[in-house]
Amino acid sequence: MRKFFLLLVLAAMPVLALTAEAPAATPKPTEQQLLIKKKKAEEARKAEEARKAKEKKAAEARKAKEKKAAEIRKAKEKQAAETRKREQRMALAKKQRERKAQALASAQRRDCKGFLDCLVNKPRRGFQTASTGSAQRDEPTGEDIRWAPAAGYAPGSIVVKTPERALYLVTGDGKARRYKVGVGKEGFQWAGNSTIVRKAEWPTWRPPQAMIEREAAKGHMLPAEMEGGPGNPLGARALYIGGSIYRIHGTNAPGSIGGAVSSGCIRMMNSDVIDLYERVRLGAKVYVTQ
Repeated sequence: MRKFFLLLVLAAMPVLALTAEAPAATPKPTEQQLLIKKKKAEEARKAEEARKAKEKKAAEARKAKEKKAAEIRKAKEKQAAETRKREQRMALAKKQRERKAQALASAQRRDCKGFLDCLVNKPRRGFQTASTGSAQRDEPTGEDIRWAPAAGYAPGSIVVKTPERALYLVTGDGKARRYKVGVGKEGFQWAGNSTIVRKAEWPTWRPPQAMIEREAAKGHMLPAEMEGGPGNPLGARALYIGGSIYRIHGTNAPGSIGGAVSSGCIRMMNSDVIDLYERVRLGAKVYVTQ
């Protein structure tokens, strides 16, 4: 029995030896395999970073596109709003012009009585001037002519010839547009050079204090201010002469055109001053001669 047990142990020893040596027989990863594994990990990391960068770039592009679209939409809405406002202003201005033109036409069909009635109140049936007592319709006098002195002035210049009771708008090439005007009465005429510094449609009239006092001494009470309109002495348009209190303006007394009746301003028919207003720019030279 002892021999049998010994033989059994001797027979099992090789198997036990192989079992003990088995873990040592498993091959360790080589340096090359480790490099390959590390390279794959690096490639996976870079691929992930590239994916995230691509997604970020796409998100930024989408956001920029949406922002641009919003800006374009806002710009279009703003432009549309401005267009609507401009159209509304134009429509309102057109209505105002039509209303004032109707009022002017209605006023021209009526006559007036006396100085204050013609100067301050709404005129009735033709306009009457205190200086001449004559009634006259507002009729255009502007005409394009050959004018030799035009060569001495820049196109667009205004030349007022007081003795001729005429205003010339130089158009160039020896030509000018001539209008009949009213000028300052004796003691109020003047001469000088300046520019047009302001233009106004249906201007408000604010008579100088000296005029108010002068007319009050004659028994004529002038208002401190009168809104623009057909009954306003400044008429339909006014062009303000820089460095002075004088203007080139329309009138509610067409009968005064051609006379020396103003306090220094240059009067024109309303139809003429509207025509001149459209042709003259701010900064235009003005020459008044006696």
